[in-house]
Amino acid sequence: MWLPEFTATVNLTEVSSTPIQLQKHAIRAYYYTSLIGDETAIVSVQEKLWDRGFHAEVFKRNKSQVKSKGVDIALSKDFLSHAFFRNYEVAVLISGDGDYVPLINEVKQLGKIVYVLFFSASGLNPELRLASDRYFEMEPFFCTHWNAYLAKSSTQTP
Repeated sequence: MWLPEFTATVNLTEVSSTPIQLQKHAIRAYYYTSLIGDETAIVSVQEKLWDRGFHAEVFKRNKSQVKSKGVDIALSKDFLSHAFFRNYEVAVLISGDGDYVPLINEVKQLGKIVYVLFFSASGLNPELRLASDRYFEMEPFFCTHWNAYLAKSSTQTP
């Protein structure tokens, strides 16, 4: 999920009134997701995410699956390998999933800083919060900007 008028490298200092120690814009943003659909649907989602500035990893999911494990594995592989190769100093993970705690701990052992952004306090695993260097709730930021976008869209004439 991303705001229609924002690119992948939005200035994250807007998310919180607390200063976030990042350069103004990220160099690269990755988006990991899965969907039910054919190859055409997957390519369509990849193109839309690419247009927003994301490097998209989209995995096919069967109707019977709640979520695709390929997403977690690909995200973890990239998160860890980029840390190992010193491609970043600060990582921002937008997730509340406690499955990422061991990953964050490994990356921190490599000397990296890890921020966690999440939607709603009930969506943040307490262990993930404690594993992060800092955490920020995105829901107020997202709702404010989404409502502004909807208001703007409704006043525009076709």
